[in-house]
Amino acid sequence: MAKISHLLVSISRMLPVMMFLLAATDAQAVDNASEPKLKVDNHSFKCITEMTPVRHFYVDNLLGNLEGTVAVAKAGRGEYPEGSVVQLIPNEVMIKHEKGFNPATRDWEFFYIDVDEHGSKIFRRGFTEVNNRFGQNCFACHAQARAEFDLICEQDHGCAPIPVTRAMIRALQKTDPRCKNQPVSTEDAQALKDLGEVFKALKAGQETDKR
Repeated sequence: MAKISHLLVSISRMLPVMMFLLAATDAQAVDNASEPKLKVDNHSFKCITEMTPVRHFYVDNLLGNLEGTVAVAKAGRGEYPEGSVVQLIPNEVMIKHEKGFNPATRDWEFFYIDVDEHGSKIFRRGFTEVNNRFGQNCFACHAQARAEFDLICEQDHGCAPIPVTRAMIRALQKTDPRCKNQPVSTEDAQALKDLGEVFKALKAGQETDKR
């Protein structure tokens, strides 16, 4: 009887410790569940031309499922797998998070990054609030794409046209400072000059709207 009483006392003393350990384990599980599976930082980005080209843009997958990302990109429609990276120009990036991460943007996160010969630095990131170099909202533009295109804008996807030509886009891609670029061609130099004029015009229009 004395042994049983001693055992009960020992168990009663251990119960608070056991409850604490269980609570800590549950809390850790909740924390892990709330953390994104895909963690994006400055090292998540690279030279745009080292990615996989599809038509006039580039794709990658941060979780290793490049085959799945390329398949959707080449099909021109469908839902991109998580981890997908889509880029048209070096400074603007779309990255797909896990299902349900942000239903409003179909789980895409938008990035505006600074790039130089040393690498990439996230300047601005988010979901519905990120603006591009022209001061235009990324999500507002991509939200116009019809549902079957998963927020990806191409000429026939329903998005409003942008004031940037294919020649300007190619010049930006080929002059990404993170890449080992060849000397800038006369054609690319002219395209970049034309892009500068477009940027000035858009900026002037924004200043006028503010008045």
